[in-house]
Amino acid sequence: MDSIEFQAGKVKLTSFSPLPEHPWRVIFEDEGDAAYCYACDGRLERAGEGFDATVLDAMLVYNVQALRSADERAEENFERTRLATIEWSRDGQRAVLRLDGVPQVLIDFAERCGYSRSNFPNFLDDGHGNWRKASHAWSDTAMQAFEAESYA
Repeated sequence: MDSIEFQAGKVKLTSFSPLPEHPWRVIFEDEGDAAYCYACDGRLERAGEGFDATVLDAMLVYNVQALRSADERAEENFERTRLATIEWSRDGQRAVLRLDGVPQVLIDFAERCGYSRSNFPNFLDDGHGNWRKASHAWSDTAMQAFEAESYA
């Protein structure tokens, strides 16, 4: 498990599949306005093309302004320290991003899909069957399967 303590508005956490035969990586990044979670394939990395070439999927984790408003409504301090963790399944094919212990994104590299509590953004399928992007709707069933495998 990889983790980082942070304050909303600027953070980056990169986590690699624990099994060396898998090129997967998950990146949680907050660049100031919004935070996204990226599913990446290291095999797609090419000289000069940078990070974007490796992205298989991207899911919104939070909008910083909406997070600030929610904290104010809950009478919590927006500037408080938060904890982001990325935990991998034993087979190195699935990963979950948690914020303060609450699952926000589940990525399944084997099934080529991601689940996000925000269910955003969604795109038309590319017709190649590479990665499901038409929906990122949260799946309690997928999360329960991840936890059952991880804690069995």
